[in-house]
Amino acid sequence: MAEAKAFIKQIQGITFAGKTDSNHWVTMDGPENFGGSDAGIRPKELLLLSLGGCTASDVASILQKKRVDIKGFEINISSEMTEEHPKVFTRIDLEYVFYGKGIKETDVERAIELSQTKYCGVTAMLEKVLTINHTYKIIEK
Repeated sequence: MAEAKAFIKQIQGITFAGKTDSNHWVTMDGPENFGGSDAGIRPKELLLLSLGGCTASDVASILQKKRVDIKGFEINISSEMTEEHPKVFTRIDLEYVFYGKGIKETDVERAIELSQTKYCGVTAMLEKVLTINHTYKIIEK
């Protein structure tokens, strides 16, 4: 079985730096009124970026292999979470936005489906505990 490791180091208060096996650091922090410096991304926000980055990498790679000419690609992510502590995500919505000419809906739909059902490990973990919705749009450019 594969193994992954991470290291978290307190900088000050609730400001932390973390790095993983790739040896890249990321700063995490909270708002000043909660003991932070407001100098880094919130840990739960990293979860949203992890999901978006995982599926974006898959979709971009699949479309590239299909030789789909994408001029630009982005994902808009929105979420809902509980009001009470622990505040957890209950739903995440992903809107894939593709820019280009002649992009076929079938290619986009298949790439998203493969990412969500076969390749994206973050999706596979999160969908066990929350709802993940996917939409897309293609903007001719």
